[in-house]
Amino acid sequence: MEDNVQSTGVETPESPETTSTGETGANENAVLAAEIAEVKQQKAELQDRLMRMQAEFDNFRKRSERERMEYAEYAGEMTVRSLLPMLDDFERALKAAAGAENELVRGIELIYGRMVETLKKQGLEPIETVGQAFDPHLHEAIGRIESADHEDGTVVQEYQKGYRFKGRLLRPSMVQVAVKQ
Repeated sequence: MEDNVQSTGVETPESPETTSTGETGANENAVLAAEIAEVKQQKAELQDRLMRMQAEFDNFRKRSERERMEYAEYAGEMTVRSLLPMLDDFERALKAAAGAENELVRGIELIYGRMVETLKKQGLEPIETVGQAFDPHLHEAIGRIESADHEDGTVVQEYQKGYRFKGRLLRPSMVQVAVKQ
């Protein structure tokens, strides 16, 4: 009767821990160690990418802020530049009326003074020229005058006033420069 008894149990392979040689356990440990090393490398790469992207974003933000500040600071430059011909016209009118004493001249002087003060508050600065050494970065020489009274390269006469706007050259001064006789 024992011959007719069938085994109902399912055969299972031996687990790695139960092998007599232990090679399967060492192989699996090596595979797991390799996978862990690969995951650590991927993690390091992702952290590096994240750090680089954060740095790029910070640089972009700082550059955008700097550009916005420069735009705000120099936004009035074009407006001030367009007002310079009117300022020149006022100066010519005042030179033409030099010595005249009437209400019209005083009115022009008041308007000119108010305009100059307003532009100074915005950042307009006139460039000093007469008596100064010629500087090609600030002055535009339109002629030379032979002079024994002045040093060689000294600005003798100004034809058109030059200006800076918040430290940047807006328009160079048109001048005549002394040369020794």
